[in-house]
Amino acid sequence: MIEKQLWHPVAQAQDVTNTPLAVQLLGQAIVLWRNEDDAVQAFADRCPHRGARLSMGRVENGRLECPYHGWQFASGGRCVKVPALPEFTPPPTQCVKSFEVQQAYGLVWVRLEAGEHPLPAFAAEADEHLRKVNCGPYDVAASAPRIIENFLDMSHFGFVHEGWLGSRDATAIAPYAVEATATGVLATGCKAVQPQSNLHSTQAAEVEYSYEVTAPYTALLTKIPEEGSSRQGWRESIGLFICPVTPETSRVWFRLAVADFESSDAQLQSFQHTIFVQDQPVLESQLPKALPLDPRAEMHSAADRMSSAYRRFLKAQGITFGVC
Repeated sequence: MIEKQLWHPVAQAQDVTNTPLAVQLLGQAIVLWRNEDDAVQAFADRCPHRGARLSMGRVENGRLECPYHGWQFASGGRCVKVPALPEFTPPPTQCVKSFEVQQAYGLVWVRLEAGEHPLPAFAAEADEHLRKVNCGPYDVAASAPRIIENFLDMSHFGFVHEGWLGSRDATAIAPYAVEATATGVLATGCKAVQPQSNLHSTQAAEVEYSYEVTAPYTALLTKIPEEGSSRQGWRESIGLFICPVTPETSRVWFRLAVADFESSDAQLQSFQHTIFVQDQPVLESQLPKALPLDPRAEMHSAADRMSSAYRRFLKAQGITFGVC
C-alpha cells in the first residue's frame, strides 16, 4: 500500500511531550513520546507482551513504560527492562514496532513504511517575510481526498462561503490552467470575486490564486499579489495537511504563511476556523464518503478541471485509502 510509504502529519509538535500521546494513522494506532534528548518517538500503540495500550503508560528515565507489567522500551523500540525479572536482559528481538518520524511546519510527521517519497514541500515556510501560524486540528468525518478536493474547488464559494469568499451574484469561474507536476498537480490563473478574502478585507475584490497538490493528502493555496500592491512579490500561502485516520475520517491542519504581523494568532485562527466550519458539515454529508476515481461515478463540469486532475493523479499514484 503506497500510502504507508508517504509522510503524514499526526500531531502538533508542541503537543508531543514526555507524556505518551495516542494518535491514529491509516488505521494504525500509534503512540508518540519524547525521549531524554527531546527527540520524538513513534511506536505501535500495543505492547508486544500482552497487548496493552502503551499510550496508557508513562515515560520513565527516558523510556516508554507499559501500564500493565511495566516493561520499558527505549528509543527505537527495543525492550530494555522486564520488572518481573530484574536480572534478565531482553534480547534484541523483544521490541515494539517503531516508525520513522520527523518534525516540520509545526507538526510531527510519521510514515509507516520506508520509501523514497520526501516530505510534502511548503515553499512559503522559508520566506522570512511571512509569518507562520497553525490552525487545527479538526477531526472530520470525511475522507482525506474529499477534503483536499473541497480545498481545490472555487465554485462552492458563493454558496458555502457566501459573504466571505464568494457571492451568489458572482459565481462564474473563469477558465484556468492545470498542469501535472513532478509531485502532483498545479492550477494557475484561478480568479474569484470575494467579499472578504482575509481578516482585514473591507470591500469585495477579485483575487487570484494558484492551487497545488504536492502529495496525495496535501494541498497548497498561494495568493498572487495584486498589481501595484505594497507587498508585490510576497506570496501568502495556506498549506492543508491531512492525516488520513481511517478511510472515512481525517484530522486536518492548516498552516498559514501570511504577511499580517498585526493580528494575533487567535484572530488569524478564528478567521480560518470560520471558513472551515462552513465547509465541514457539507464535507461530512457527501456520499460516498470515499472519493470516486471512476470518472463516470459523478458528474463534472469545466469548472472542475482541477479536481478531475487530482482524481487522475490519485489513480496514477495507486492510492487506495479514502477512494473508491
